[in-house]
Amino acid sequence: MADLGIARIGTAPAADGTLTRADLADVAHRKLGLSRSESASVVERVLHHMCHALSQGKNVKISGFGTFILRDKGERVGRNPKTGVEVPIAPRRVMTFRASQIMRDRIAK
Repeated sequence: MADLGIARIGTAPAADGTLTRADLADVAHRKLGLSRSESASVVERVLHHMCHALSQGKNVKISGFGTFILRDKGERVGRNPKTGVEVPIAPRRVMTFRASQIMRDRIAK
């Protein structure tokens, strides 16, 4: 899997250990030689295309990384834990992420 060095970023990520859009753009800037604005634009376009596909009801699969899967959940009855009153929960669409086997193996190390 070509990772552009994302798994080995030389600079420290945010204090909470989160990889951000800015971090991804910085990696594209350093590894691909794009200008900072071009690299930020590339990251934004990739994320835009992913969001657009998901909003159109398509699943998004990134080989070696994982799959964003959309599921339609039906209406069901829930219960207020404080009062015990039954409440209908409306049908909705949810997104889940399933990591690829490659990603799971890397995380387990």
